[in-house]
Amino acid sequence: MWTAVYLATGFDKASKIEKKLLEEGFLVKKQLFSKEGDEELYEILAPEFEAGEIQAVLLDLGIL
Repeated sequence: MWTAVYLATGFDKASKIEKKLLEEGFLVKKQLFSKEGDEELYEILAPEFEAGEIQAVLLDLGIL
């Protein structure tokens, strides 16, 4: 089951976070969550069993 581990504003920011997590060896994907006007919100999704470890890595990378 996929679970959201981060919400990013904008495609570019979501892509950068997705790339960093992929480089760390995690299975992740991004998905458009909502769009209001020109603002887009993307979910960074990962398997549930990796969510806790990904949160720790996001903290270490200074993203959270």
